[in-house]
Amino acid sequence: MPATITVTETSLWTNRKCLMICCIVSIANMQYGFDSAAVGSLQAMPGFLKVFGYDDPTLALGYGIDSTVQQLITSLLTLGSFVSSLVAGYFAGFLGRREGLWAACLLNAVACGIQIGTDKAGVLYLGRIILGFANGFLVTFSNVYTSEAAPAHLRGVMVALFAYWVNIGSVIGSVVVNYTKDRMDKLSYQIPLACLYIVPTLLAIGLFFVPESPRWLLHKGRDDQARRALERLRAGAIDGEELELEWTEMVRGVEEEKSVAQETSFLDMFKGHDLRRTLLCYGMIAGQTASGVWFLIAYSTYFLTIAGITKAFEFSIMNTCIGFIGVNIGMYAIRHWVGRRSILMFGAMACGICELVTGIAASVGQTSVSSGKVLVAFTALFQFFYNGCVGAASYPVATELVSSRLRAWTVGTATSLGYVLAWLTGFCTPYFINPEHLNWGAKYGYIWAASNFLCVVFFYFCMPEMKGRSLEELDEIFEAGVSARKFKGYECRIVEEAMHDIDIKHTGTTRKEDTVVESVEQRA
Repeated sequence: MPATITVTETSLWTNRKCLMICCIVSIANMQYGFDSAAVGSLQAMPGFLKVFGYDDPTLALGYGIDSTVQQLITSLLTLGSFVSSLVAGYFAGFLGRREGLWAACLLNAVACGIQIGTDKAGVLYLGRIILGFANGFLVTFSNVYTSEAAPAHLRGVMVALFAYWVNIGSVIGSVVVNYTKDRMDKLSYQIPLACLYIVPTLLAIGLFFVPESPRWLLHKGRDDQARRALERLRAGAIDGEELELEWTEMVRGVEEEKSVAQETSFLDMFKGHDLRRTLLCYGMIAGQTASGVWFLIAYSTYFLTIAGITKAFEFSIMNTCIGFIGVNIGMYAIRHWVGRRSILMFGAMACGICELVTGIAASVGQTSVSSGKVLVAFTALFQFFYNGCVGAASYPVATELVSSRLRAWTVGTATSLGYVLAWLTGFCTPYFINPEHLNWGAKYGYIWAASNFLCVVFFYFCMPEMKGRSLEELDEIFEAGVSARKFKGYECRIVEEAMHDIDIKHTGTTRKEDTVVESVEQRA
């Protein structure tokens, strides 16, 4: 009798144990959102400016901040994140995803202590760059882990938890600084900085209950541990032959990767079919910066303040909450409505239009009340579309574009590229928006509108549709050199071969025709 295995698409509730594990790991990204919201707002707080700025009665706040200090506070965090993301692949060659996250928690504790305890700008810079080291590991290893742990049909949702937690962190960070902004002492900024201990503490404890990535364990030859890790991740969702099929497919995929290269090196990312995958991953992460989001994350409160918006802090909180709504809708859309490619194109187009409108409004009347209202409205819309589309889909796409053996290397270096571009944005933005320099204000949106429209072109011609594919199937399709347009319809052989391997174990037959693949069923 031929072997018959029914492959089912299980719901999030059925996979609640895996979802909970991925939530624990993804909480790492909350740290970046909190820090970005809090530190971006510190630059508009008198208590902070008294220590790290200068008196200026002509300004609305009574204090100003030197553009160099403004640049370094934001950009050094990004620079530190660049360095740690760059070496993440080397670190992963010896230690696993969990160890990378634990190392980040330790670095975070050191960095926060330095920032809270100093009133010297130079020491503050040191704390910012060490915190950047921590954030690079947090972002890279959390997203690599969730990509490798999630079932194929739910990978988009579970990796999109990155955007989910970033937005929760941004909301909490905005609320905290809103309640401390009126203090005129050091506690106005020390309280938000002290809150940066919360996420790493929760994460460090939660990691004791998280199994290591089964794919990483397989690549390290620890097959028994990998099997137990997969069983924990799929507990209550699938068992029996379905679990055996996923395990066999995973083992076959790792074996095929090892047959291509016994050792994994940095340069492998730029060889053969992996070169295409690396460039697409880099392009996807670069698309985050091209949207203009880093400009808004780092400078939104300051930007609204100099534009004459009297409730800049409150509007920043509102925009962050709207972005959080966008994330939830985007995650649902990725799961039920559209593919990765479609949501990326729609999001980039919508973000570009929002940036264009803000630029036009500023050109018509930069200091008028009506222009301020347009600025607030379209900044909020930008947050909604970015978080619901590009933000929600970017890391699911980036992590599934690359091969399993190179995932930490490629995603890490891609994240480093993203941080370099974010650093450039943070470094250059003050020259455009600061009244001491070009004083463009919202007209800066013209630049980001153009870059968003270029992203639409890139997504349309270069980005393949990968929804519902297992990581091993994606390895096979890229090895076959399939073009982006034909990606969706390509029929993979690896699932059938995995079923054939199971059939051999059960019956001893070697005939491929004895394997029957049933159509995918939906199961609640």
